[in-house]
Amino acid sequence: MKLTKSRVESLPTPSEGQAFHWDDELRGFGVRVTATGARSYIAQGRAAGKTHRVTLGAHGRLTCDEARRKARLALIALTDGKDPRAEKKRTAALGVTLREVMEGYFRDRTDLKASTKSDIEKHVTRSLAEWADRPIASLTRDACAVRFRELTERGPAQANQAFRILRALLNYARAAYRTPEGVPTLPENPVAVLSETKLWNRVTAKSRRIPNDRVGKVWNLLQERRTDGLTTIGRTAADAVCFLLLTGARWNEAAELTWDSVNLEDVSWHMTDPKNRNPVTLALPPPALAILNNRPRVNDYVFPARSTTGHLSDARATMAKVSEIAGLHLSPHDLRRTFRAVAGECGIELWKTKLLLNHVSTDVTITNYTETSDLRYLAPEVEKIAAWIEKQAALAAAGNVVQMTARA
Repeated sequence: MKLTKSRVESLPTPSEGQAFHWDDELRGFGVRVTATGARSYIAQGRAAGKTHRVTLGAHGRLTCDEARRKARLALIALTDGKDPRAEKKRTAALGVTLREVMEGYFRDRTDLKASTKSDIEKHVTRSLAEWADRPIASLTRDACAVRFRELTERGPAQANQAFRILRALLNYARAAYRTPEGVPTLPENPVAVLSETKLWNRVTAKSRRIPNDRVGKVWNLLQERRTDGLTTIGRTAADAVCFLLLTGARWNEAAELTWDSVNLEDVSWHMTDPKNRNPVTLALPPPALAILNNRPRVNDYVFPARSTTGHLSDARATMAKVSEIAGLHLSPHDLRRTFRAVAGECGIELWKTKLLLNHVSTDVTITNYTETSDLRYLAPEVEKIAAWIEKQAALAAAGNVVQMTARA
């Protein structure tokens, strides 16, 4: 029978499985009816010695005439030796976009930290926004070189980071997205042009920190901001910045610190999932212990805020004041370098300082023969650093008193 709308709708529903009904006008064109009553148009033919069946679409979404036209094209392709399903897969592989690659990367790389995902998404949707929804197969070496130079004008370090992320995503895509014949969607990673032409930016490592002779003044400023009647969020920010200065912690390690990771009786705190993925327990110096003892318990976070995350997201106002006293623009991460400098001033051995900063060690002796997960044995070192900071604060305060007396 010739398949028409009325005939397709009148076909009996099988009690189980599925039944096939074929058009007597266009050989290989038919409709499949399942036990649930679903009706789908199909085309069936042979290619390369094998029988192939192609689903064209559901009855209702396709009219019978539309399905017949699609069937005719599919059958012609089969006659030419082309498998429509393989062609569909090939088209899908060649059409995958950078955004889809990123989503696949997130899905498969289950070990990625939230901060890493955030950085990747930021660069895909901002730095590389015009490429986000384009097929990666369209990205060329020339396009990469041009865009890299454009981003470099805004910031060399950010340009490097954006294209390192792009390189990682495209390497993943070359492995994950292939044609049915196993050919990579990308014949090469176009970001390779940056290495081959030596375009990567030379970025000098940052060395900003609070000058040693101003650490005391900064500490005194922070104590004032903790006690001079600022808003609750202002006092919380001052407490958090003090904690950074006393421990050398990264901003997110302090901001996301929860009370269940603090042991006030044992005078210690714990990082479950730090940047280097090595959980570690550290001693709290006396000033940090005092700060935490006086912190109100509002929610699970030590430094809470009224935000979607529940914790402090930044300390811009406090860091602006710290920058004024220090005489240069500083970020929370610069306090980590300040901690390192103070440790050196105190004569603390470098390997101990690296452990306190929870750096990944390449030293075989430290990695294999030194306790690196429980650093409470370094309590004397953190206490020495805190004592040095407080001594500088006392000297700075005494200096202020002398100057005032001289004017009087």
